[in-house]
Formats: sequence, structure tokens, C-alpha cells
Amino acid sequence: MKIFIGADHGGYQLKEELKGYLKELGHDVQDIGADKLDPDDDYPDFVLPVAGNVSRDQESRGIVIGRSGNGEVIAANKVKGIRAALCWSEKVAKKAREHNDANVLSLGADFISASDAKKIVKAFLETSFSGEERHKRRLQKIAEKE
Repeated sequence: MKIFIGADHGGYQLKEELKGYLKELGHDVQDIGADKLDPDDDYPDFVLPVAGNVSRDQESRGIVIGRSGNGEVIAANKVKGIRAALCWSEKVAKKAREHNDANVLSLGADFISASDAKKIVKAFLETSFSGEERHKRRLQKIAEKE
């Protein structure tokens, strides 16, 4: 699977660690930045391109990382067709995929370990949307507002 990944300075270290892990899992990883640790960078500069790429390539997934993941999830969800979810556990990641067909995962590097992040990412990427009618109906109502 093609994975677009991006992070500001708050998520830079975790992004770098996750890139290798994703490649080990056999994914095609596209790093949207940051390319270096810069305490003055801004998360929308990396998150919005990740979301844009995922919006154009519906078979791909995105991962965005910041200190809390909150700003990242807000920014990503501004892009049409994106259903970004802030996840802090494997269980939340699975629900985000099963119930919400989330296509972008947001992580808060200040609140999860690299080990937990890997488990969350794996759960997010390996879980499918349930396709249940109630979930489709709810997603349609959201899409109508885009």
C-alpha cells in the first residue's frame, strides 16, 4: 500500500522511526516532510499535502504526526474526501477504520511511545472498513457537507 507520511518538528523523530517500520511491512512510503528537524516549521505545510495526496489516491493511506495530533487531524479533515482520526490505541485505530473508513491516521508523539505507535499504525493499516449500512449512511451524511 502507498503510505503518505508527514510531520512537523513535534512528530519528526517518530515519523523517521515509522518510515523504516512501514518499509519493513512492505509499504511504499512517500515522505512529505519535514526533511529536517526545524522547531519553527508549521504542521499544515506537511499535513495538507499528505491529505491532498490521499484524497487523489483513494487506495493510499496517510499518517500525520505532531505533538498532540490535534492540529494535524483538524487540518487533514479540511481536505475533501479525508476522514482523519486521532488514535492513541490499537482499539481506537481499529474502530476508526471499521466504523469511519478513516484514511488518515493522526498521532500525538508526546503521548505515545514509538512501540505503541507501531502497533497503532499496524492496526490502522490492517483493519478494513466494515461496510455496514449504518456506517455507510453516516459517512454519506458527512460527505454531503463537503
